[in-house]
Order: sequence, then C-alpha cells, then structure tokens
Amino acid sequence: MTNRPTKNSLLCPNCRKLISRDEPACPYCHTRNPAAWWKNNRFTAGFSDPSQFVRLIIYTNIIMYGISLLLNPGSSGFAFNPFDFLSPSNRSLLLLGSTGTVPILNLHRWWSLVSANYLHGSLLHILFNMMALRQLGPLVIQEFGGYRMLIIYTLGGVFGYVISFFAGIRLTIGASAAVCSLIGAILYYGKSRGGTYGKALYSQIFGWAIFIFIFGFLVPGINNWGHGGGMVAGAALGYLLGYQEKRRENLRHKTIGMSCLIITALILAWAVVSSLYYLLFS
Repeated sequence: MTNRPTKNSLLCPNCRKLISRDEPACPYCHTRNPAAWWKNNRFTAGFSDPSQFVRLIIYTNIIMYGISLLLNPGSSGFAFNPFDFLSPSNRSLLLLGSTGTVPILNLHRWWSLVSANYLHGSLLHILFNMMALRQLGPLVIQEFGGYRMLIIYTLGGVFGYVISFFAGIRLTIGASAAVCSLIGAILYYGKSRGGTYGKALYSQIFGWAIFIFIFGFLVPGINNWGHGGGMVAGAALGYLLGYQEKRRENLRHKTIGMSCLIITALILAWAVVSSLYYLLFS
C-alpha cells in the first residue's frame, strides 16, 4: 500500500518525501517552511525526470534549425561541400537571433546571447553539437542534477558569447559555447572530487577540451573565444553551484533552472514571431 498525501501532509517541494504540513523544516532535506504556497506550484516543481532536459534542449535545437531553413528556402542548402550541406542563409540566422557585435551593437539585440545557442549553420554543425550534448548532458545531470545542468548550459552559453562579443566576433551561432560550459563543469568536478573516478573523468574530458581547441584552430570560422569562455563559465558555475556530493540540489537551484528554461523559451518564441512578422510585412 502506497503512502498518499492527506490534508495534513504534503510532498516536500525539494526532496519529494511525504511530510506533515506543520513541519517548520523538512526532516529529510531541511528545507525551511516546506508548506509555503510559493514552494508548491508547477514552476518550482519542474520536471520529475531530469533527463527530459537534455531531450528538450535537443528537440528545441532541431526545431530552430528547421525553422531557419524554412525561413529561407532559397539559401545554398544543398551545396556539395559537406560543411555547407543544408545551411540556412546568414539573413535567416540573423533574423532568428545570431549574436555578435553586429546584432548587439547595430540592432541592440542583447537577447541574441541566448538565442544564438539554439541556431546552427549546417547539418553537420547541429549533428556534432547534439551528439556532444547527448553524451555530456546526462553526465552533468548525474553529478550536478538536472536543474544545475540547465543553469550551467544556459548561463555558460551566454557567457561564452559575451566573451566572443568583447573579442570582436561579428556574427556567431551554435550550441558549442553552451556544450563547452558542460565540459568546464565536468573538468571542475573531476579536479575537485579527485580519487580514481574524479581523475579518470578529468583525463577523459580534458581530452575533449584539447580536441575542441585543436579543431577550432584548424577549421576556419570556429568561435574559439566562445568555446573558451563557455568552459571557464562552466567551471566557475560548477564551483558556485556545487555538485551532488557536496551540496544536494535544492529549491533555489530548481527556481533558477526553471527561470532559465522559461526565459529561453520566451526569447526563442519572440525570435520566431518577430522573424515571421518581418518577412510577411516588411
């Protein structure tokens, strides 16, 4: 027989254990005032399965990539060059929120620091980034939790593009800055935790980081500033937010993580609606 909440009980908004509404703090995770109404709603409850965050990010990237192609069907999408295969035009990407000095200084699109993380320049571009996210995302969720992964991914991507903005990059897109922030967080975790597992994880992911920088220097057009900024931001956020073995994910992490999710959704919706409006009525 399963325990179910009654009128005098509820599930703790943080650890989801059944407790009394009269408890001043959760006896399991010590969350204060667990019965407060603002701690018991859809916003703070979030997703029951953190792995859904990785799938949600991947699906969103795919949808935005599809929209970028549809906005400009006359682009050079079927060029023989594999790096240009199914490439949206620069105009399409600019409308949807590519970032850099041109969009930010000339068009005052500071929100593009978020939207650019969900835009890609070719089929190979999105394929490589989503494969990396598919491997790194669950690992960060395992060690930091799903909501902290959202925070690291979102803010790390933004910071990476802030660095590339100050480096003078005119136009840039891609999830690689955000993906690199996950690499930075794992590098911090492996170094901080130590031991056999921590050292092995650090060595493995450090190899990823070296490969990314070598690839970036060999292939023209790669935003190495965004990659480096993302890694630094990921390591810093990993330190500030803590990982599961030091500090369990709490209500503050959930609130910030869900805020990142909602703000991103609003920015991407605005990018799509404003692009359609411009194409239809300009």
